[in-house]
Amino acid sequence: MRSLITRATLVAALAASLAACGPQGAKVTADDMSMGDANAKVTVVEYASVACPHCATWNEEVFPIFKAKYIDTGKVKYVAREALTGEPTLANAGAMLARCAGKDKYFQVTDAIYKAQRTIFTTGDMRGELLTIAQAAGMSEDQFTACLSDENAAKSAERIEANMKADKIQGTPTFIVNGKKVGDEAGSEVTMEQLDAAIAEASK
Repeated sequence: MRSLITRATLVAALAASLAACGPQGAKVTADDMSMGDANAKVTVVEYASVACPHCATWNEEVFPIFKAKYIDTGKVKYVAREALTGEPTLANAGAMLARCAGKDKYFQVTDAIYKAQRTIFTTGDMRGELLTIAQAAGMSEDQFTACLSDENAAKSAERIEANMKADKIQGTPTFIVNGKKVGDEAGSEVTMEQLDAAIAEASK
């Protein structure tokens, strides 16, 4: 099957997620993708979507500063958690592709999708852009197609929706520092200054 996830499949998966097993919430699990010292005193969870323009801007302009200041220095364990905001088909397909690439390439693929986001929205060629990113990460076209199958799409959507529901995520990017949300509940823009303050408080 060469097509990406259909909207009908995604909608059905979202509905099915309401009956999914109990939510995991902001507690970090083996399924989460993370960077930094696993024993850091502060854990920052970011809910983001590769289909969210605000998330792409944060990834481009703020994340490099955040990473250098907190992740690379071992002060923070950073956890990336996917959300189905923005265009839901791209959000879910991007999340699946990054995970199929493997933990060692997850952040490379996510970053590449953020950078390709505007092109995808402009041209509408989601499959072509994602395939190029997949191949750059070492995946074959067959592996890419298998990764984005309808069956995998349904499972991915269920997992993501369960996490979003558990943490009451309404928009992206949303940041949770040691279990406490930063900013308002709607996922509005969070500044580096707000994160600095939240991390300082959690570090006490």
